[in-house]
Amino acid sequence: MGYSQFLNMIPEALLVLALIIVFFADFCLTKSERKVGVLGKLTAALLLCQTIMLTTVGPAEAFGGMYVAGQAAQVMKLILTFGTFIVVVMAEPWLENEARRYAGEFHLLVLSTLLGMYIMMSSGSFLIFFLGLETASVPMACLVAFDKFQKNGKVSLRSKKSAEAAAKYILVATFSSGVMLYGISFIYAATGTLYFDDAANVLSNNYWASPLQIMGLVFFFSGLAFKLSLVPFHFWTADTYEGAPTPITGYLSVCSKGAAAFAALVILMKAFGPMIEYWEYMLYVVIVFSITIANLFAIRQSELKRFMAFSSISQAGYIMLAVIGGSQTGMASLMYYILVYVVANMAVFTVISAVEHNGQCSMVNGQSLTKMSAYDGLYQTNPKLAFLMTLALFSLAGIPPFAGMFSKFFVFMAAAEQGSFWAYFVVFVALVNTVVSLYYYLLIVKAMYIKPSDSPLPTFKTDVNTRVALAICTAGIALFGICSCIYDYLFAASAM
Repeated sequence: MGYSQFLNMIPEALLVLALIIVFFADFCLTKSERKVGVLGKLTAALLLCQTIMLTTVGPAEAFGGMYVAGQAAQVMKLILTFGTFIVVVMAEPWLENEARRYAGEFHLLVLSTLLGMYIMMSSGSFLIFFLGLETASVPMACLVAFDKFQKNGKVSLRSKKSAEAAAKYILVATFSSGVMLYGISFIYAATGTLYFDDAANVLSNNYWASPLQIMGLVFFFSGLAFKLSLVPFHFWTADTYEGAPTPITGYLSVCSKGAAAFAALVILMKAFGPMIEYWEYMLYVVIVFSITIANLFAIRQSELKRFMAFSSISQAGYIMLAVIGGSQTGMASLMYYILVYVVANMAVFTVISAVEHNGQCSMVNGQSLTKMSAYDGLYQTNPKLAFLMTLALFSLAGIPPFAGMFSKFFVFMAAAEQGSFWAYFVVFVALVNTVVSLYYYLLIVKAMYIKPSDSPLPTFKTDVNTRVALAICTAGIALFGICSCIYDYLFAASAM
């Protein structure tokens, strides 16, 4: 075992190279007025090259099985890199207006977080998984606190909210990491190994799971559920989403959740496969509570970013439906759902960011531009944005013929494949909640098209980056549902 093992980690190695390139570019452009644009385009180009490379790379293994990247993991990296590309593109106007001095740090932190997600999805042992998880979480906390907006030399309310959101994110991340490490220590004590495959072999030799093994499973899953913001582990999720800058909120909602959900499926099947009768029932309870409670709380929200926080909790519950099956169909459904969720959710956050930084006004009727009331009559003044927002919300709600309907169908199908009464019951509850979610998504549509406003948001022109991000997301919403070859590709890559 030598340094040549790193050659098997091509995606991670190229991402580290991208980090170095962006670092030196930031160093050379310190006093340049075009710094934000150059760094944004450079990072976007590097991520685009990364996506092209990921379409050709195959399965790989390194360091005695500690790093194991199957074809499904490589495809999942492709999806998350695509989501990160959209975030980088749509964040440029915000950086130009409010965080120009910190553009280099922003792009470095985003790439560092993506690197951590790569590692956690390619882990073959609990140790590497935890290191990857923390590599993704620590830079994310810095990004949440990234809003440095000041007015007249004084720290603004927005900056205070961002700092508060970061503090809460760090507290939750620290607590969840402690819980997860506690569970990993139990697993090591019970099996004598940290490798997924070796732990599964030890667990399969026992007819009954010992209390130590069960406690290890419970604590580990609880720590992972905190990362996914599943109920009842969703504390302060809404506060974090509200306080973080809008592009970061979008990044947190799609890429972070996607990586954690994929890792959850892989680890539950690889390491805890022999204990499936224990963790399946935990999943049933968590999924039902996550979807139902998040939907009920979303109805009460008047702040759009808090609204999207509860929406993301509900969507995480739907994603975990694919884990119930624990099959090739479940893996393909999970990846397809995350792909569709990336384009739909990022379309919503791109519109929110465009409205928030419209350049015409900072408030409407005395309300912040992230309040739902600020969108009253948006169709009258900005019909294109209102239309694209509606398409994205319809996809999140699962209305045909948009891609979101197909993604929900596939996760329902994967969960129903399990065949038990409780699996059918959970699918039924999820179907009922789909109707509830349609109601609260339509509240935004009602505000934009039906609800009158004496002083609606003025007409404004979006910048090129916003239009590019919206074009990519809208094309994904329209095409991912009708191009069956996409799901076929994901299904072929999901052979476990």
